[in-house]
Formats: sequence, structure tokens, C-alpha cells
Amino acid sequence: MNTKIPCGVRLLLTFLFLLTLCPTAFAEDGRAWTWLSSNEKYSKFYAPASVRVTKSVTPAGKTQAVATEITADIKTAFSYEGAEETIRNYKIGHVIANPSQLSYAVAQVRVVPQSRLLQYLGETFYDAAGNVLWSKGMGTEKEMNSQQFDEEFYASIVDIVFRRGEMERLRADDRWILLWTDETTAGIKTQVTADTSTMRRTGDNLIFWAWTEVRDTSGKAIEIKFDKRAVNLPQGTERIVTGKYWSPSDGWQPLDDGYEGAYRMIVREAPEGRGLVRLRAFADGYQTWLSRYQIQ
Repeated sequence: MNTKIPCGVRLLLTFLFLLTLCPTAFAEDGRAWTWLSSNEKYSKFYAPASVRVTKSVTPAGKTQAVATEITADIKTAFSYEGAEETIRNYKIGHVIANPSQLSYAVAQVRVVPQSRLLQYLGETFYDAAGNVLWSKGMGTEKEMNSQQFDEEFYASIVDIVFRRGEMERLRADDRWILLWTDETTAGIKTQVTADTSTMRRTGDNLIFWAWTEVRDTSGKAIEIKFDKRAVNLPQGTERIVTGKYWSPSDGWQPLDDGYEGAYRMIVREAPEGRGLVRLRAFADGYQTWLSRYQIQ
């Protein structure tokens, strides 16, 4: 039996091996793409050399300017399933009929670190040979949190400019901290966690995204809330800024907390009171993290 590997195959295997050793790959356009993550649908890359500070502000009493707007190039590679999902989400089946045609997309994005916003300025979709399949213009601003596809893009871009550990916090084991748990006499359990990667201190308010799960006696989820909240630490009050709510019957729906965005008192003796104690302790211990990129 002939076991000799053809030259072309050997070259391909060598190239793939080098990619496993080095997280940076060069495209035909000369950009060096740095790998961020992969799953069964998508692989994410960004181009560190493309990162540019386009706006900055020098805070009163300071001499060092703080970046308030950053642009960069990002790239997403698709598996068949990822291409299929992307075509469906973008509603471009009439343009790209066969998901196997869609290989990757390159985009320029704009980032505002003070408010964790990311916006696509333009995006182009390509086949494996580099031919353009479809392009789109400017998208809407999106606030980055754990439910956003672009969260890692945001963190990597901000880290190039500030080097304050956004990506490290995203991937930290203690990214989510437990605020409180409670169990009723009927065995219904509630657990609330806070995402420390999204936490900011603005005046007396600690602003962050929280995840609430309610489970029955069998451990089955019967209610989930994902919300952005502002907690006034000295006063012990909180308000829901925005969010969404899930139930088995209705799926995900916009969250209506019944207070129309107004602050409510956190009862010290209630389970939420334990969460307030935890948040105050975190704010005292992580002041530098909570004040990052501030311009006021």
C-alpha cells in the first residue's frame, strides 16, 4: 500500500499545524487576524493593528486623554450551521441561497468604552475564494453583555487601548458573583447572580447586568430574568433600567418590573438585602475596576 502523502496535502497539514501553534493568521489583504474563540458555528478574530482611537476627552483636572471612541476590524468565520443561522438572522436567503457559499465576514466596528457600546459601521460577507457575496452598511448601537455575540470583540478591542483586563474578566471563573438565594416552604428556589464584567460605578450608583433563575422542586427552570439594574449603594435602593423575562409558556419577553423604571427600597431583612451587602463589599474592594474609562 502506498502511504506517501502528496505534497499539497503535506503543505496543508503543515499550515494547519502552524495555526494551532500561533493564534495569529495572515489574510490575503495583509491583515493579521488574531483568533479569539471558536464553537461549532463560529470562529471569531480581530485585527489588533486596525485598532484606532478616533475620539478622546481629557477629563477636568487631568493631563491624560481618555479614549471615548475606538474603531477596529473584526472577522467571523462560519461553519455550515453558522452560515445557515447567519443567513436566517440577516434575512438574506434571497441573496445567499446556499449556506455552504458563505465562508466568512469582515466588519469595521465602533466601540464606546464608557457605555459598553459596539456598532457595526459596515460588514461584508465572502465566499471561500474571497468573492463578495453581500454587504451591509451601518448597524445600530448595541450594549455589550453576556447575551451579545460581539462581547469578545468589544473586550479585545478595549484591551488594546486600555489594557485593563476586559477579556480576562469575561473569562474569569468569578465573573458572575452570587448576590442571594432563597427557597420557599414549597421548595421553589430563586438565585440571583451579577455579572462583574459589566459593573460600573457612576456616582452613588452601581450599574450592572443580573441573571435571576427560579426553579421548581425538580430543578426545572420556571422563570428567568436578565436585566440591567442600577443600585444606589448608600441609599439601598435599586431600579431596573431594561431587561427581558423568560417563561416556559411565553419564551423571552420584554421585562416589566411594575415600577416603570423608578427606584425601590431594598428591604434589609429580605433576601435582596444580602445582595446589597455583597454589592457594597464588591464596590469597596474593586474601586479601580468600577471606575475604569471614566471621563467625569
